Amino acid sequence: MKQGIHPDYHKVVFLDSATGYKFIAGSTKKSSETITMDDGNEYPVVRVEVTSDSHPFYTGKQKFAKADGRVDRFNKKYGLNK
Repeated sequence: MKQGIHPDYHKVVFLDSATGYKFIAGSTKKSSETITMDDGNEYPVVRVEVTSDSHPFYTGKQKFAKADGRVDRFNKKYGLNK
């Protein structure tokens, strides 16, 4: 790889603003805020609004609209359901 053209890749802590969930991942994001994790190392903190801990799809709180099929809608429209 060419030297000097790639951003600095390092470990950062992503912190979910809604739940306080935090995890370490590699990133090129920079932050002036730091946090000391359980392993005793200090990492930069990047605050995010949604993670797998707070996203409705992963938490099971997602609401699904009932999607009727075309045949069901036809039968309802013309009163063919018994």
